[in-house]
Amino acid sequence: MTHDHDLVLRPTPRQVEAALDPPPGRIGGDLVVETLRGLGATTVFGLPGQHALGMFDALRRSSMTYVGLRMENNAAFAADAYGRVTGEAAPLLLSTGPGALMSLAALQEAAAASAPVLAVCAQVPTAGLGGGRHGHLHELRDQQAAFRDVVKSVHPVRAQSQIPSALAAAWESALTAPHGPVYVEIPQDVLLAETALPVVTAVDATPHDLVPRPELTALAAHLLENAARPVIVAGGGVVRADAAGKLRALAERLDAPVVTTFGGKGAFPWEHPLSLQSWMEDRHTTDFLEDADVLLVVGSGLGELSSNYHTFRPRGRVIQIEADLGKLESNHPALGIHADARIALSALLESVGERTDPAAAEAVRGVLARVRERLAGQGLQAERRILEQVRAALPADAPSFWDMTILAYWAWSAWPGAMHSAQGAGGLGYAFPAAIGAAAADPTRPVLAVSGDGGAMYSIAELATARQYGLPVTWLIVDDGGYGILREYMTDAFGTATATELDGPDFVALAESFGVPAVRTSPEALRDDLAAALAAPGPSVVVLPAVLRMFAPTHR
Repeated sequence: MTHDHDLVLRPTPRQVEAALDPPPGRIGGDLVVETLRGLGATTVFGLPGQHALGMFDALRRSSMTYVGLRMENNAAFAADAYGRVTGEAAPLLLSTGPGALMSLAALQEAAAASAPVLAVCAQVPTAGLGGGRHGHLHELRDQQAAFRDVVKSVHPVRAQSQIPSALAAAWESALTAPHGPVYVEIPQDVLLAETALPVVTAVDATPHDLVPRPELTALAAHLLENAARPVIVAGGGVVRADAAGKLRALAERLDAPVVTTFGGKGAFPWEHPLSLQSWMEDRHTTDFLEDADVLLVVGSGLGELSSNYHTFRPRGRVIQIEADLGKLESNHPALGIHADARIALSALLESVGERTDPAAAEAVRGVLARVRERLAGQGLQAERRILEQVRAALPADAPSFWDMTILAYWAWSAWPGAMHSAQGAGGLGYAFPAAIGAAAADPTRPVLAVSGDGGAMYSIAELATARQYGLPVTWLIVDDGGYGILREYMTDAFGTATATELDGPDFVALAESFGVPAVRTSPEALRDDLAAALAAPGPSVVVLPAVLRMFAPTHR
């Protein structure tokens, strides 16, 4: 009888020879880079710092592509976007103390959006660890503690032989559903010391499949098949699991309307007869969801934005498929199925019977008509026209990345299809560095970034990055002279706004000072100017001076 632990892979003669005579001049940093390459990484992001120099020196001896940004938070945003568009874990090389801590806001976004990021941080020398306050530059009493509440898992290293296994465990964690950012910590002396260890070759770090329990999917299939008014909410978990095809097949088999959350945009065809689109903040959509006798929620925790600010009160049976165990039934009682969205949808498709409802498509048309009627009475044609021009200018297969700005808030509901935004954690400065990360993943197609003037100032330095690497990123900056959405919030709440007005630069002149072509546009010329910028090689900036308004909320 053969047991799994008996199956030991025997090294080839060439591997034995290489192990006995490793190339000279290698250090601990080489073990990091070799392991990342063995795991399948091809591109790394980061920023060098004193304690991390061993890793950066090792990059010279590697075939991996390095994309260096100008600030750690932006480097983490770029790694986040790379993970979102490729489904691969993006390595992020960081130094100690301030360098490491500057990445935390972006890693919070990666955690909220379940984007796989492998943060490899240096540490002070081993002798300085343990909180003894030895006075090393960048010393923290417990650097791991700063990351523990943000990332999915923490993997400390204290010796060179630990490096391959720690990185493999972190890689596996980052790519096991739910995806997320992970943290590996390696002291400076471990990275700099010469190593006699063999060159790291292939590393096995296969993510675990998160499979649903069969009795739960059997019950869910029975409930859906026999429902009178089934409706599906598709969240970001559907997108991350690449399960859009499975979702569409299930919706069509059940004749069930589908609404996508802001994080789940692109999970269902926008113009499909069963598509309720993404009007999650509209009361007409909320009412329709509440009226479902069986509501299937796939890859969403039904958090604040997906529940119309927690005003959603389901009256029927809720089935929730969610890979993040902490989100299961966190807001509403449900038949909770802890599973990857793709695997769970496949299981449902194997057992659910056909259901026909000729009234479903008509009900969807009725909801969308009521949404349009509500918006039509608010005098917001200019905002909708600007969003339509942006969509018309962007090639169909080009990804877009959106900052926390009024036009993005419109796009969450009205943008017809996939988009990426920072709505998971809600921090500013995401769009442009994220677009750089996506362009690094595929520099053959244009990428759009959309920011307000306030958010743009978080990322101005990355114009130099885009120029240095010649990346095809077009940055649309909507300049309204302040934090526009906060201006609206404060005016609504207090009658006047405080601390929201900003003196800003001439963004066109500023971009040109970086060697990046730029143009100031108008609502009338936006489509043509943006299309021209997207068609041109390399980075570009389009500035639209405009004060936009949000549609009226329905949750109050």
